[in-house]
Amino acid sequence: MLKEVLPVLPDGIRKLLINLPTSVQSQIEEIRLRVARPLEVIADGKPFYPEQFNQLYLVKPEDGQFLLNQLSQYSLYAFEEELRRGFITIQGGHRVGLAGKVVLDKGQVKTIRDISSYNIRIARQTIGVAEKLVSELYDGRWLNTLFVGPPQSGKTTLLRDVARMISEGVPRKGISPLKVGVVDERSEIAASLKGVPQHHLGKRVDVLDGCPKAEGMMMMIRSMSPDVLIVDEIGRVEDCLAIQEALHAGVGVMTTAHGFSLEDLASRPALQPLFEMQAFNRYVELGRTTKPGVVKRVRHQLKNVVKVR
Repeated sequence: MLKEVLPVLPDGIRKLLINLPTSVQSQIEEIRLRVARPLEVIADGKPFYPEQFNQLYLVKPEDGQFLLNQLSQYSLYAFEEELRRGFITIQGGHRVGLAGKVVLDKGQVKTIRDISSYNIRIARQTIGVAEKLVSELYDGRWLNTLFVGPPQSGKTTLLRDVARMISEGVPRKGISPLKVGVVDERSEIAASLKGVPQHHLGKRVDVLDGCPKAEGMMMMIRSMSPDVLIVDEIGRVEDCLAIQEALHAGVGVMTTAHGFSLEDLASRPALQPLFEMQAFNRYVELGRTTKPGVVKRVRHQLKNVVKVR
């Protein structure tokens, strides 16, 4: 995984990373370049600060410029949309987050300039991580499911593998492959590069990359006739209305939402209609541990929905 991002890094930083202990290299989650501040590597949830000549390596402006040139292939205007979203996806599905001066146009983010912080997030697809849930998520059909957990608990990791399982089928269980529509607003499920998914999602997957969830779900239903829709991080009223429309159209839905508990989600006004209509057959609750995708419990229904007036 690290080998795939090394080519976009300046020579000095590349050498520092190559010289890190193998045990650290294999666990790298993020590489953070902040101009005029120490280079930071997050591995196994812990920060490391590589040294050069027995001193912390301070990121230079030219390091950031080299990285930006590599990301844009010396053609920044071609990355206007990526800059507006604040990240660029590179080959292998790795994402480079950007921070700097935000330029607004009529109150909307137009682009980012004077970039001073770069966060390279190493993408790791864990194929097979969702297979332990097949008996819970499939009962003659794939059940509408909501994955719930705090940030970095592995919701997207599980959702990605669920998409792969549905698309490929599960031969050992006699489950046939189905058509899957992925609405990947944040480019995290498929990690598409120029429209091509960098993660393995199976042969029957269609992806709408960078498209708002609500609009994308309706586009998928109209144009690609999916059996199951996969969307990440619902939370807006529009998202919930689109899910309701999908269910009424007979399309299955697998999705995620940030929350420390199911009851936490059920108390949010925007999501309440989904709970009231019992939109989901399964709720998979995850906990935040050093290993993503750890399931705390699977619930079949939620009783006593808290109503917010």
